[in-house]
Amino acid sequence: MCNLGRHFVPNLTIGAPVIESLRKHTNAYLDCHLMVTNPMDYVEQMGKAGASGFTFHVEVAKENWQELVRKIKSAGMRPGVALKPGTPIEEVYPLIEGTTPVEMVLVMTVEPGFGGQKFMPNMMDKVRALRNKYPTLDIEVDGGLGPSTIDAAAAAGANCIVAGSSVFGAPEPGDVISLLRASVEKAQATT
Repeated sequence: MCNLGRHFVPNLTIGAPVIESLRKHTNAYLDCHLMVTNPMDYVEQMGKAGASGFTFHVEVAKENWQELVRKIKSAGMRPGVALKPGTPIEEVYPLIEGTTPVEMVLVMTVEPGFGGQKFMPNMMDKVRALRNKYPTLDIEVDGGLGPSTIDAAAAAGANCIVAGSSVFGAPEPGDVISLLRASVEKAQATT
């Protein structure tokens, strides 16, 4: 997961040069969440760098999302759309149902831009709404995910998890990753 922020949020985490360096050493899915005002400006460079997924924010792409999704796909990446906690879930429905749809929705469970924030459990209503309306959609959650919050996200229907501080701050990161994965797999098996 790379978070690329400029203008939309105040800090830049990882850009195309890091993605390019990582791609040389892995075939892993590199999911890039761009918190930028003009995501169209980054499609070509992220595609060339080897990004697997390109997630943009609905808040900045209301006017040109279809063109943006086409450009993401033509650059060989999987398109996703993210929304901030204050954005109504209904704003992403047209992007899922359009003729050129996104393939994943990222529900932010914190305000985007800074790691280590507290998980907002009320955002799970958005995840449940998406899962009920789109049973096969990939639904990702980002923000405050860890051992104490993963069960709520998984039970709501999230099948893709972004965890930063809880993994990188853990004495045994692999144990945290295993716990997160097990929670999602258990929730998926019961639905």
